Amino acid sequence: MDGGFVRVVRFRRRLYDLRMSRDVYVHLLPSLFDPVELRCGVAVVIDVLRASTTIVHALAAGAESVIPCQDLDDAKRIAANLSTGNVLLGGERNGVLIEGFDLDNSPLRYTVESVADQTIVFTTTNGTRALLRSRLAERILIGSFVNLGAVVEVLQQIDGPIHLVCAGTQGKISAEDVLFAGAVAANVSATQRRFNTHHDETRIAMEFYRANSKDHATLLDAIRNGRGGKNLGVNGFDADIQRAAQIDLFQIVPMYDSEAEVIRAIV
Repeated sequence: MDGGFVRVVRFRRRLYDLRMSRDVYVHLLPSLFDPVELRCGVAVVIDVLRASTTIVHALAAGAESVIPCQDLDDAKRIAANLSTGNVLLGGERNGVLIEGFDLDNSPLRYTVESVADQTIVFTTTNGTRALLRSRLAERILIGSFVNLGAVVEVLQQIDGPIHLVCAGTQGKISAEDVLFAGAVAANVSATQRRFNTHHDETRIAMEFYRANSKDHATLLDAIRNGRGGKNLGVNGFDADIQRAAQIDLFQIVPMYDSEAEVIRAIV
């Protein structure tokens, strides 16, 4: 084959990749971005310990939907006004069960026996706030290690810039969320050149993930030793940390419909 022709083909491929390039942004905290930045993009809301992990568990266990709420009064009002009798209040404040609620924020509590066919009205300290701040995105997905592969697969199939939104812990950066953001960025870019992962925060997250993912024990230690992991460990929730560190337990991706204000599984 003519060498000049090959160079032209390669140039055209690079030009096509450039035109079709998709930026991958990592937002280390919800407060570090303006909500309008997410317009026309795909947001992945990340609260590994524990909201996003628990939402995945709830829908995988057969919950009809999850309705996220920012505060307790909203959650109680919405639950009271729902016409269906299959409604549970779930969530936490400062890591523990809210008085009068049916479930806390432990993914291990969201079993088929407890949540199948139920609507979960859900509020947490960090995760639901991050979700509602991301509501201007074109699509809003919920991601955690337990559905990592499914999230990556969906992101590879749909268009638009990707915004990986880390919930953090009480307004501060938390290691487990950055780890997962780095895992998503590393995985989406591993098979397709069109993903642009050269933004500083994205590179930081990817390097942090690569440094702490050589095996499961290393990843688990990194999650345990982060701000969120230490908080849970002190309160006796190490089993939740171990569960949240499991990769690809489920093949579902929860998506938040900002118009209907409800989360349902799309795959």
